[in-house]
Amino acid sequence: TVFLEFWKRRRSTLIYAWDLIEWEEDEETLRPQFEAKYYKMETVNPITGKPEPHQPSSDKITRLLVSVSGIFFMISLVITAVFAVVVYRLVVMEHFASFKWNFIKQYWQFATSGAAVCINFVIIMLLNLAYEKIAYLLTNLEYPRTESEWENSFALKMFLFQFVNLNSSIFYIAFFLGRFVGHPGKYNKLFDRWRLEECHPSGCLIDLCLQMSVIMFLKQIWNNFMELGYPLIQNWWSRHKIKRGVQDASIPQWENDWNLQPMNLHGLMDEYLEMVLQFGFTTIFVAAFPLAPLLALLNNIIEIRLDAYKFVTQWRRPLPARATDIGIWLGILEGIGILSVITNAFVIAITSDYIPRFVYEYRYGPCANSAEHSDNCLQGYVNNSLSFFDLSELGVGKSGYCRYRDYRTPPWSSKPYEFTLQYWHILAARLAFIIVFEHLVFGIKSFIAYLIPDVPKGLYNRIRREKYLVQEMMYEAELEHLQQERRKSGQPVHHEWP
Repeated sequence: TVFLEFWKRRRSTLIYAWDLIEWEEDEETLRPQFEAKYYKMETVNPITGKPEPHQPSSDKITRLLVSVSGIFFMISLVITAVFAVVVYRLVVMEHFASFKWNFIKQYWQFATSGAAVCINFVIIMLLNLAYEKIAYLLTNLEYPRTESEWENSFALKMFLFQFVNLNSSIFYIAFFLGRFVGHPGKYNKLFDRWRLEECHPSGCLIDLCLQMSVIMFLKQIWNNFMELGYPLIQNWWSRHKIKRGVQDASIPQWENDWNLQPMNLHGLMDEYLEMVLQFGFTTIFVAAFPLAPLLALLNNIIEIRLDAYKFVTQWRRPLPARATDIGIWLGILEGIGILSVITNAFVIAITSDYIPRFVYEYRYGPCANSAEHSDNCLQGYVNNSLSFFDLSELGVGKSGYCRYRDYRTPPWSSKPYEFTLQYWHILAARLAFIIVFEHLVFGIKSFIAYLIPDVPKGLYNRIRREKYLVQEMMYEAELEHLQQERRKSGQPVHHEWP
């Protein structure tokens, strides 16, 4: 919230410096594609008073519904890919658990997660190639009125595609992995064949941290290569071809500049998208992966210099365009800020062991009836979090009991393997924590946004001063005009005009 509020202050300063305070996007010209499509359907613009092409509401709604359907289809495709990776994890898990190599056999859960993360990253990169073309087609299908509307629509689709593509597997690990496993003797199975995967014995945060760290690290390396390494290779190849075809090695500088890589069709959209997705990585699951902001900071320190080198030496100079803000990206950043509060509340309450430890310490532990609490209050927590299972129920000739992580009644009770009262206490505490955490953080966010004004006070007073001077000049000009009219008509001139 502090970051976004200070960006609004910076934005207002830039608008004033570039004299764009009174400039509105309504002054933009219509897109040629829009004019060519609806030139027969004209209506009078209420601002300019001139006729211009108009898109009927029925046609606009129909095209919007088709575009939304395409978005949902692509999102469902991503979810299908995540489900395929889940099935892969279930199949490979059994093979790694019985692997001949002792290292893999001992750390089969890490091996399964690591292989699945790498495959998931390859799927993400392959789907990214298709997303841009599909988003381009869906946006053109809507026939936006102006270039800013086209860019906002295209940016929103690209963000939705990329966000779901990057974070769907992370959401699965954070909130679904190990939640519907069942218990010994009654495990839930996928297609009645593969047992659902469980979290690491130390908790699901290990799997979530591994997933986020690998995806974030590999994606930053890939983005830096595509932004700088790929243009470098293309420019080297183009210079090599020119030198082979030209006898004189001295080529004018303007021709060398023309042979650089052109700015892509979407301008800075890729740069914005990369930063917004990185902002999501550093906020949405920061409770599970606290190193994400540090990795983002190190990446951005490097990328600032890489981008400067890329824009100056590898790309042609882009054409400038007026803009009063960063478009739809500010709304997306604010939406990510709201989503991050919700997801972190669920990560702390559901994924981590914070709430079970808290309930044990104050309700079931050795300090439950004591006013003083210390480190010894968690003594016996691991044993308390494990339930009993009778091995004789498996029918394999073994007897005795084994322990598994759950809150269920023992097999010798009247209702074996039912959830205990402690389970319901933990569930109620988790729901209460989510509600309290969200309301508290949202209240703090709103208070911070209220305290930090969008326009600096000095700039605000300067703008008001300029408006006052303009009104004073207009008043004096009008007064002088009226005095000249009176002189021409022979009427007496009053110096003190009301």
